[in-house]
Formats: sequence, structure tokens, C-alpha cells
Amino acid sequence: MNKYREIKATELNENVFDLIGHQWMLVTAGSKDKYNTMTASWGAMGILFNKPIAIIFIRPQRYTFGFLEKNDTFTLSVLPETYRKALNICGSKSGKDCDKIKEAGLTPLSTELGNMAFEEARLILECKKIYGQFLDPKAFYDQSLIPANFPKNDFHKVYIAEISKVWTK
Repeated sequence: MNKYREIKATELNENVFDLIGHQWMLVTAGSKDKYNTMTASWGAMGILFNKPIAIIFIRPQRYTFGFLEKNDTFTLSVLPETYRKALNICGSKSGKDCDKIKEAGLTPLSTELGNMAFEEARLILECKKIYGQFLDPKAFYDQSLIPANFPKNDFHKVYIAEISKVWTK
């Protein structure tokens, strides 16, 4: 982690709409021995329960889902735009079927807390899960969102996590 400096989550000076919705991020869970990552472009950041938090949404059929379920922590890695191809690979291929991390040209990095991230990241958030629940189709006020976003009724699980460490280059 010598290329990174730690900052407080409250010092993060990023436009989260751009960060999540346009730059995307890698969600990574597991240990150095066995982990997986996936690209995400849905999420949120803010303050909840008097803590800095990140919210991620993961479909249960994603290979990364099992890693998130088995581990209390995960990372969010934001890569520079030059790694868009890597983000596309990590979002379209399954780590169950291939070594997508190698194929994407990413270098695994173990954090001080033992979480996995990537040396190519310009920003790494280490997160500890504090809440999780599947989206409930009956709870949607706007039911028209369901067919476009959940054509197979494969509703995401929502994870709310405390941002415990933020690393930036």
C-alpha cells in the first residue's frame, strides 16, 4: 500500500454520481487465497447511522455474490479511464469460468486489513457490511421500473457498508 495515502472518508472529494455511474467501480470480496471482483455502476455513498457508508447492489446469480455473503468486508476500487477495457471484462465475464483478473491485466493487492483490491486503482474504499436485504418488488412505488431493470425477476441484494478506510494515490 506504499503507493497510497490514507484519507478520511469525509475528506473524499469526488462527485459520486460520476464516480459510480460513469467511472464505475470494482466490487471485490474474499481473501488473498480466494476472491472475486465484478464491475458495478449502481450504488450510493453518504452518511447513515452516523457513519460514512457505501451502498452496493448485487444480483444473486453473480459469482461475486457468494464472496460477499461469506465475508464481512469488501473493497470498492475506482480505476483510471485508461482501464475501461478491464472494467468491461470484469463486468461481462465470470470469475467462475475464467481468470478474468489476469485477462483484464489487473494486479491484485492485499490491503492492510487483508481485503483484496488492485494496484491499478486510483481510489480504494474498504467497507464493512452493516446491513443487507433483497429488493422487494412489492415495495417499488414506481412499478414501471421492474420490467426494464429486472426482466428475469432477479432482484439485487442491497448491502450497506461502513467505509472503514479510504486509500488514494
